[in-house]
Amino acid sequence: MDIRDIAERSGYGVGTVSRVINGQPNVSERARERILEVMGACGYEPNANARYLKMRSQSPVAAFVMGVGNRLFGDVLREIQSGLAREGEDLSVTYLDDDATEVSEAVRYQRARHPKGMVFLGGETSAFRDGFAPIEVPCVLVTSSAEGLGFPNLSSVTIDNEGAAAEAVGHLWGCGHRRIGVLGGSLEPGKVAAARVAGAARALAERGSALDLERDYEPCDYSEEGGYGAVRRLLERAPDVTAVFALGDVIAFGAVRAIRDLGRSVPEDLSVVGFDGTALARYAVPRITTIRQDTVALGERTVALLLRGMRGEGGCAHELVGYELVRQESVRRL
Repeated sequence: MDIRDIAERSGYGVGTVSRVINGQPNVSERARERILEVMGACGYEPNANARYLKMRSQSPVAAFVMGVGNRLFGDVLREIQSGLAREGEDLSVTYLDDDATEVSEAVRYQRARHPKGMVFLGGETSAFRDGFAPIEVPCVLVTSSAEGLGFPNLSSVTIDNEGAAAEAVGHLWGCGHRRIGVLGGSLEPGKVAAARVAGAARALAERGSALDLERDYEPCDYSEEGGYGAVRRLLERAPDVTAVFALGDVIAFGAVRAIRDLGRSVPEDLSVVGFDGTALARYAVPRITTIRQDTVALGERTVALLLRGMRGEGGCAHELVGYELVRQESVRRL
């Protein structure tokens, strides 16, 4: 009994049967139920080892990285590459501009290269919800959550972005700051920035205050240039701000430079907190207080989930890894 026999007895094509066996989407419920019924009646059990051997004959694992200058992604990517290499797997990396659609790129890549698995660093959940269905291989989304999207071949590894942001703003509040601005990203649903802004708003609400998005939030891209312009725009309309929470370390670096160019200093005149815990945060002047994401754990869990999917050893999973607030030199107690 093999897959062709299941196809003949169920009345569906070999491709449809294959998608059901591998737990992939884009199969009607009627077809899935019929094929599973035939498999049960015939006592058919898929050979996970055979599927894994087939995977090994495909192209290397593909990684899609949003943005070419994100230092956090570089750190995570090194961990993923090392972990896969220890298992005898190669990694092919594609860097995408911030305005690219990562899922569309992955669909085209799958058709041309037939990778055995995919990793996405920095992808936004809205793009996956709308366009992921054609992708058939095991995938892991890193630094954003795919929980609730319903794709059996899409796992995710991230931190509690909302909780981490709440802790960062709570730290500023504990240091006496009552006028806190927020810099970075956009508030589009499904974006990491939206979760971090929600965390900042939650921290203020828990302390009897509020985040006025019109006055206290300034969107920008994740770059030094973005942070430089954003803090200048924020301070023009809200000069009484005493601290800013930047949704990425690179945004914080740009903000510190802009504050200096405005004739002010960090932290004497304005305190700054970043997010990501990149190595440069330890060497900036001043050293940036930041939320450090555990890049080792992000990489290790990504590799573990991807290999599990490639070997047919289980369905998708959605995991949270740890973070910590690293207190350094960029925050002053009022």
